[in-house]
Amino acid sequence: MRRLAAGFAIVVAGLFQAPATFAQEEARAPQEVPTAAVLTVDSDLMFSQSLFGLRVTQELAAEEAVLLAENRRIQAELTAEERELTNQREGMDPKAFRAVADAFDVRVVQIRNEQEQKSRNIEVQRQREEEAFIRAASPILTDLMREAGASVILERREVLLSDPAIDITSMAIKRLNQILGDGLPSATDTPED
Repeated sequence: MRRLAAGFAIVVAGLFQAPATFAQEEARAPQEVPTAAVLTVDSDLMFSQSLFGLRVTQELAAEEAVLLAENRRIQAELTAEERELTNQREGMDPKAFRAVADAFDVRVVQIRNEQEQKSRNIEVQRQREEEAFIRAASPILTDLMREAGASVILERREVLLSDPAIDITSMAIKRLNQILGDGLPSATDTPED
């Protein structure tokens, strides 16, 4: 989620923050958008705790589990095949054995490359989903920024010191869940035939 962090300006919040006191924070109703020139958000938390992020995490974890199980199965099969080749070695002509062993090695490399590509594909999917989340979240964050009268939202991890009252992460998650849900088109979003 560092890409989301990079999308926000990196400025020390205290330089632009509108005056606020902790007493004002205590008097504010929960989930009310703070009035401040600068807001902060934890983009990793926003993604991981939103319905959208939870869905993506679960889907990718399932794909990774399938790949891991497949890798274990393939490894067991190749180990058994290698053991069988080793046992056959004594009864084979050395040139014939070398040809079979070389073919086995080529197959192992090919399988390894295929499995590594599957792993890379999952990572590419993760990046695409994060980018889709950023695009979908931007208008919602923009609305929160306007409601606060803010001119910037900063990544919380990039701010040295700030009043916790300007952190809108929980509000953003709530809005994201209300507006985006899990990010999949609902039955009402699909065109009718």
